[in-house]
Amino acid sequence: SAIISQMISQGLKYISDADARPAGGAHPFAHLWDNGSNAVDELNRVLNVRSVALANFSENNIREDAPMATLEEVLVPVYLFHRYQLEGAAKLLGGLNYTYAIRGDGQTVTEMVPPSQQREALAALIRTIQPEVLAIPENILRLIPPRPYGYWRDREMFDIRTRVTFDPLSAAETAADMAVGLMLHPERAARLVEYHARDNVFPGLAEVLDNVIQSTWQAKSENGYPGEIRRVVNNVVLYHLMALAANENAAPQVRAIAFLKLDELKTWLTTSKPKIKKDPNQLAEYVFAISQISQFQENPEKIRITKPGDPPAGSPIGADQSSEDPAGWGCG
Repeated sequence: SAIISQMISQGLKYISDADARPAGGAHPFAHLWDNGSNAVDELNRVLNVRSVALANFSENNIREDAPMATLEEVLVPVYLFHRYQLEGAAKLLGGLNYTYAIRGDGQTVTEMVPPSQQREALAALIRTIQPEVLAIPENILRLIPPRPYGYWRDREMFDIRTRVTFDPLSAAETAADMAVGLMLHPERAARLVEYHARDNVFPGLAEVLDNVIQSTWQAKSENGYPGEIRRVVNNVVLYHLMALAANENAAPQVRAIAFLKLDELKTWLTTSKPKIKKDPNQLAEYVFAISQISQFQENPEKIRITKPGDPPAGSPIGADQSSEDPAGWGCG
């Protein structure tokens, strides 16, 4: 009891591994492998560090006489340098600061993350799925050839769609999938609906989805490589919207809002289609998306939208654990 009182007086919080580990977790201070006292500031800092690391990436990142193809093994952790901080920032969105309080101990029992902090987190997460962040520089792409015999692909590399050649679009897809999957997690979505209903100053699920769609599908189209990255990200967003709407374990209103946003997106695509006839790639994307949404609305079980590839192996330590196996103390 004395030790617990001392920890409380020092502002330390105890949150179990069972609460800290899940991607849909709610506690703004309970994450694994992240850094910094402010999750959003740290995500922005990590992105800047990542940008510098990519700018300095070269053949010097592997030892002399190593196959150039092995640069991919070095590139993966650099490119996904922000992956753990994504989870930290995402937990502010629809987040709840809480303690395992007992009557009379003076701890804050529950407190929703302030609306301004939630919106800052959303903006930072959306930043991570923009083409300028996801594009791998051309000089790096020219350095990575197909892998030589005996150097097989493994689970710590990107899941590619190009058979033997390095696939920068699949790398972008992987990074985007991490961020979008966190933003549109069904448990996070349910809290967004609830907290907005209790007090409409908090961002609701509709606001979050509108922001995501406006910054992807409805953003100004780029040409060339950035444009293809944009299309990859758009497909990831469409995939997660459909997954959310079709998820039988998601709250009914979560599914309803996701379904509505799909319908609104289809309407927007249909009305926007005549304006992009001079861009065959974007036109193809729009026609295909309209068809997919229509098929989904008719029969969600029959739609076969392209699923994002599996990410390279993640957390280096630990595994799913029961609620009886606590994580430890963390600064509040």
